[in-house]
Formats: sequence, C-alpha cells, structure tokens
Amino acid sequence: MMAHHTSFRFNRVTQATCLVALTLVALVTGVPVPHPATAAATQPAARRVIALAEPGQTIHQPFADAALRWLRETATTEGFVVDYIRTTDPIDEAYLAAHDLFIQVNYPPYRWTPVAEAAFKKAMEQGTIGWVGFHHASLLGKFDGFEMSPFFHQFMGSIVFKSYIPDFATGVVHVEDAAHPVFSGLSSTFTIENDEWYTYDRSPRPDVRVLATVDEQSYDPPRTVKMGDHPVIWSNPHYKARNVYFQFGHKKELLDSPTFTRLFLNAIRWAGAR
Repeated sequence: MMAHHTSFRFNRVTQATCLVALTLVALVTGVPVPHPATAAATQPAARRVIALAEPGQTIHQPFADAALRWLRETATTEGFVVDYIRTTDPIDEAYLAAHDLFIQVNYPPYRWTPVAEAAFKKAMEQGTIGWVGFHHASLLGKFDGFEMSPFFHQFMGSIVFKSYIPDFATGVVHVEDAAHPVFSGLSSTFTIENDEWYTYDRSPRPDVRVLATVDEQSYDPPRTVKMGDHPVIWSNPHYKARNVYFQFGHKKELLDSPTFTRLFLNAIRWAGAR
C-alpha cells in the first residue's frame, strides 16, 4: 500500500539566509554560530498525521476528496506531514508510534485488520496518538458481512447505528461545552447545511463527554427520523488519547463552510498536541 505524503520544510535558500544572519549576529555579539546539523537537530520535528479515507465509496468519496485537498493545503500552512492511506493494512504499533494524530476521514469501524484494530486500541488506551473521526466512524452494527467490533462499540459510546436522514437536512448545532478547544473562535450555536444525520439505538451521553448536540426541531426541511437527545460532537474521556468525533461529514460542501473548517483545524491542533 502506497501512502501519499504532504509536507512543509524550510528550503535551502531559507536555510542559507538564516545562516548568514546568524553569522552576522555572531560577529557582533561573539556568540558562536551552531553547525547547521546541530541547529536542525534542535528544531521540533514536524507533526505527522495519518488520514484514512475509504476508497471507491461513491456516496462519501466527494467528502473524502474535498477533506484531503483541504488537508494538503492546511499541512502547508500548519507545518505538518500527512500520510494518506486507503485501507488499514499499513497500521500496526510501529506505524502509529511514528505519528501524532490519526484522522478517520470517512472509514467505518469495521473492515480493520486484527493487527490494525489491536494497535489502534492500545494507542487510544495509552494516549500515544490523537484521533479525529467523522461521520462513517460511528456506523456500528453488522454491515457488509462484518460483525460489530466490541472495541469500537465501546470507544464510540456503546451505541449501535439505527437510521439516518437519506434526503438530508440542515440542522442547528448547540454547543454544550464551549470551553473545549475544538470550539475556539466559534459561537455557541452554528448551522450545518444539508447533511445526513445518523441516529442510534441510544444516546452515547452516559459513556462519553458530549460537546454538542443537534436540535432536531431545527431540521430544514422537517424530518421524522429523530432520537431525542442527539449528540453530534463528543469525546470519550475513558481513553488517555485526545479524541473527538464529528457525526456530520457526508457532503463535500462542508469543506466550503468556515465553521466546519475551523472545527476541523481546532480538532487537529488539540488532538494532535503532545
């Protein structure tokens, strides 16, 4: 499996300019100039990010493609490296240990290799990598011939997927935990346009830290698929890893929303911090 890489590095011209400036400072102050190799060794390493996006899914592919394009641009401005994978085949303990953040762009909680799931579970328990998940990550149950994963069932709040709004609806999201870093710079309510809202057999609230809910009465147009208490952003505090899940993430137009991209960026900065 080939992984695609996006990275940001200082180029040689920039390095040479910095070295000249340091030399001038040394001449004036008498402070020695460090060798370039020594100076480079003291620079913090770029954060490494995994982005897992399921291939060939005509329904979710446009969102995944738009999210990956946005990640490429953001990697340049934020200074991190992204490794794109399309299956869980490359994932093991060593692969996860080489990264700071795992973004499950749109990949279900099944079709994981046993090695990958065991490594991911251990990383979440030990807090060795952060996690940001979207939409399809909570498709819990028996799907495509796969049994439901006990780990992912617990990790996502002991829920089972029940239904969804196939013809979409715009909904107003209410923030419950405004102090959480993922909401930095955002208002206490915001609108998510035309998305496919999932419902479950129960609210995950008893088992997770709910960060925001959708107001089902705000659905435009009105829809009958509802679940009452309807969390759509949450984190599981029972794991050491910084983790956050966003239920929305069906349509590519979300990446045109400043609110959504701010949420995404905030999540990367928070969950990817060591």
